[in-house]
Parts: sequence; structure tokens; C-alpha cells
Amino acid sequence: MLSICFLASGALGFKVLRHTFLQNKNIVAVFTDKKSTEVQEFCIDFQIPFFVGNPRKGRAAEFIEKIDCDVLLSVNYLFIVERDIIRLPRRYAINLHGSLLPKYRGRTPHVWAIINGEKETGITAHLMEDEVDNGAIVHQVKIKIEPEDTGADILRKFNKEYPLIIDEVLKNIENHELQLRPQDNTKAFYVGKRTPADGRINWDWDKERIYNWIRAQAKPYPGAFTFLEQEKITIHKASFENMRCIDSEANGTVLGVNNKSILVKTQDGVLRLEEFEYRNSTLLKEGMILN
Repeated sequence: MLSICFLASGALGFKVLRHTFLQNKNIVAVFTDKKSTEVQEFCIDFQIPFFVGNPRKGRAAEFIEKIDCDVLLSVNYLFIVERDIIRLPRRYAINLHGSLLPKYRGRTPHVWAIINGEKETGITAHLMEDEVDNGAIVHQVKIKIEPEDTGADILRKFNKEYPLIIDEVLKNIENHELQLRPQDNTKAFYVGKRTPADGRINWDWDKERIYNWIRAQAKPYPGAFTFLEQEKITIHKASFENMRCIDSEANGTVLGVNNKSILVKTQDGVLRLEEFEYRNSTLLKEGMILN
């Protein structure tokens, strides 16, 4: 039986860790972060040795010395790891990444895929190397991005696929059937980590870009936002509105308001803001300008 070391963070990491354990796999150690309490409690309940926190710069050296494993699996792990962990397993160190590598290396790739208007994304299992997300591909699944999918919707699709991919990868390792396909680095590009402050809308963008911007960052993400004077409005859902507007009006102009939605002018048309957070929507009036 393969001995497995897991790097797991968040709800997705916990789900895959638990699934793999319940498949009677031999999990000998886990790395996680301070906020992933479900992972920690699971390890305590089933007496699995675990390390909490950033393992870089030798912080986990003493823990690593005690690990004897064949395969290392990384799922949604918070930290970039160094060579001491990557070189830990006898056979393979494998990470699951939420994009169709070599495209969208880096952080929150599914959010960037929606922002960029992609029609599909996916999950790639790949070998871990010193450079982030550039190791050989061992398994890949494509996932369609529907026109109304949010970042949270894509995560729900990931939640269904990740455990199945781990099952397939481990089966192939056990049967000595794992096939490695080098990434085409000429097609590779990286996307950066996003913060809540990155969600501000530019009303000079075209309406489709703004629409994608909003749905990519909708709840439970912090949300795309705009300002009315100094007051912030966070927007979680929008739709296209078939309505004429005057070209001379400023982009971001409020064209209509009711208790459920706001019509706003963009560079090439009108968007209806359907779900938003604002301290008092009765203050919104036609002719006001969002910025």
C-alpha cells in the first residue's frame, strides 16, 4: 500500500483529504495552515501526525525527518513549498491546480478565467517542481464555464472533480501506469494573487468585461465594487439590459433605480445590477455617477 503525505488547506483540501482517507489509503502525515481547523481536527481524531503553519526556511525540518512516504499530494495548500518537501516522497510529489495548465499558473486561476471570458477551465494534476505549477502533467480534466457561472459555481464543480482525480492518479501510481506529459512552456502564463481591493469596477470597460468581473468575484468572494461619492457599493450579480443610452452621458451614470436593481451605463451598453450591498439604496437617484 502506498504511504501518502498530504498538503491540504481550506474546505476543498479537507474534503479531498477525508475522501482519500475513507478510501482506506495510508496517510502518514499532513501539512496544513492555522485557519484550516477541519483538517487539524480530522488529524487529531484519526491520530495522523500533522504540521501547522508555513513550512518554509526549515521550520518543518524536525517534522519532515519523521516522514516516510511514497507519494505527496497537494490540494489547495496555502503555502508555496521548498525543495525539502518536494523531494520528500520516494515516487511522486503531485499538486492539483485549478486550471488547464500550462495556462493560468498562479493564484485563483478559475477567477481569472471568468474575468477573461474563457469558455472552459479545468483541473490539472502535475508533478511539483521548484518553479510553481510547471511540472509534467499526469492528469487533466476540462470543465465548462457557463455564461452565468460565478467563481463560487466553478469551485462547486471542482469539489466534485477533485476527489475523482485523486482516485485516478493514485490508481495509476499503484498500477505503475502514470503517464507524464511535459508542459508546453511557450503557452504558459501566470496570474497574480487577488485581494479584496482588486475588485474595483472601471465603468469605461465594455459591458461584457464588467459583467465577467462581477460574476467572477461574487459571494462568497468579497465582490466587485464601485463608489457613489465616498460610499462603497459591492455588487454580486448583474445582467445585460437591452436599453438605449446617450453616448454623451458619462460611463457609470445611473439610468434608472428601483428597490431591486440599478441600471448603469457602460462603454457599449447598459448593465442591470441585481444584487448589491449599499447602506441605503433609497439614496440612489437617476443621473448619479458611479466611479
